[in-house]
Amino acid sequence: MKRFTLAARLWAFVLIALALPATVNAAPFAAHVMDARTGKPIYAQNASTRLHPASLTKMMTLYMAFAAVEQGRVRLDSRFTISSNAAAEPPSKLGLRAGQQIELRYLIRAAAIKSANDAATAIGEGLAGSEAAFAQQMNATARALGMRNTNFRNANGLTQEGHYSTAEDMSILGRRLFYDFPQYYSLFSRRSADAGVAQVSSTNKRFLDDYPGADGIKTGYTRAAGFNLTASAQRGNKRIIATVFGGTSTAQRNQVMAQLLDTGFGRAPDRVREIRPEPLNIPSQRVVRRAQVQPEPTAVAAQPQRLVLSRSAPPRQVQRATDRASLVAAATPAPAAAPEAAPAARLVLAASQRPAPRPSGSVPEVVTAAETAPEVPAQAPQSASIAGAIVASARPTPAPRNRAAVAEAAPEPQQIAESAPAPAVEAPTGSLSLLASPPPQRRSETVILAAMGEGDISSPEAVQIVRRPAATGRNYGLILGTYTSRSEAEQRLLQSALQDGGSLSGARRNVADTRRGFEAHFSGLTRSDAQLACERLTARGEGCKVTGP
Repeated sequence: MKRFTLAARLWAFVLIALALPATVNAAPFAAHVMDARTGKPIYAQNASTRLHPASLTKMMTLYMAFAAVEQGRVRLDSRFTISSNAAAEPPSKLGLRAGQQIELRYLIRAAAIKSANDAATAIGEGLAGSEAAFAQQMNATARALGMRNTNFRNANGLTQEGHYSTAEDMSILGRRLFYDFPQYYSLFSRRSADAGVAQVSSTNKRFLDDYPGADGIKTGYTRAAGFNLTASAQRGNKRIIATVFGGTSTAQRNQVMAQLLDTGFGRAPDRVREIRPEPLNIPSQRVVRRAQVQPEPTAVAAQPQRLVLSRSAPPRQVQRATDRASLVAAATPAPAAAPEAAPAARLVLAASQRPAPRPSGSVPEVVTAAETAPEVPAQAPQSASIAGAIVASARPTPAPRNRAAVAEAAPEPQQIAESAPAPAVEAPTGSLSLLASPPPQRRSETVILAAMGEGDISSPEAVQIVRRPAATGRNYGLILGTYTSRSEAEQRLLQSALQDGGSLSGARRNVADTRRGFEAHFSGLTRSDAQLACERLTARGEGCKVTGP
């Protein structure tokens, strides 16, 4: 009984000692503990209070970066240009310079492990064009994840008016990082990494080393926020995620986090049905480029046809087509006693020249036939755009089937010229026949280009087409081993690619489903790169095997 009382007093003293600094510190305290398997809360204290998240903001920045890679909008080896805004961010920072280009994989490592502010800003600007536009995308994603009391203004978490979150929302975000991107989650348990321009160490190294089962996630600190931490740990089949806001120091924050995780493991049931979060479909920003056509100097705009409405002549009265009245005329005049027909609409082609007649011996006969036709009344309107006159004629005689008969019946050309013109036969009302229609000229093969309308006709933006060179010399691969699940194999590939970004930067990651399990291997390597990567893996105590053609 005495031992129990003594232990209770010691625990009460520890709790008072831990709570006392929080009362004198300006940053308010908040905590939230969650069963990661179900997402249900286990413990909460001021969990919905809006506070400064500090560098816990980078969890959302990294979530957006992982989503962009998985959607194919960027690659881990995509090079981002550092702006003057990103280079001027205060520490903690990687030390990037304005105008410098660096691969996305190094920016992700620096933001996740070192919590570099310049790297986080460069990620946001590279993905959305500006930090303000990226903050809008972060807020839209936060609402889709169920983070109801969160609003972001920047990508790094530096104190800014209107930039806030809660302990509950950050626990939700930590759970989504674990379930939505398991292939990248091992990055949060790294103690150090190569960030391209420097070797960086983890800001969470002390807690990862001290607490058994801890494998992430992110620390944060500003003067207004205090010492913050979102952590995840696994023991057996239990996984607990907890968040602390407003710690007074790194040591005090880690102690409180250890107690919260212990409470979570003690209260969480041993067996529970895992409830995975629904997949989140993050809308990607698509840039649509409209192709423009630059008009050529020789292009001529097409002249539109003009339709002229006028009164038509009485029935069976043919208008004179051109001034050459001797060439084409109406076959029969209209009866004098016939009443005037009702006005009707007539379509006239305004600008159309008459094709030149074909040189042949039949032209004089056409003239002779025109002279015998009755004269067209003078009051009929004329049009210089009609190509030929349509007149009434009798149905032609069917051609004989015997070619010999055709040859005998055909008259000589001289006889045709001397023969008198046949009298005009009155055609039935409404019937049309072609009196003289010379063949049209051959259509020109010249293609006339026309402008495609108003709008921006400036030169289209150059689109860079990137093609992977032929697989010449890249026929080697690297087998890392066989694993029980596809997720484990993908995590192994990602971890190796992040650790050795030089020789494996251009390799393709593949997971083959074999009888023995899921085989993780790289492909598309040269022989030297494959051997170099395998030597590095062997030096770290990791197995590998080089394959060739």
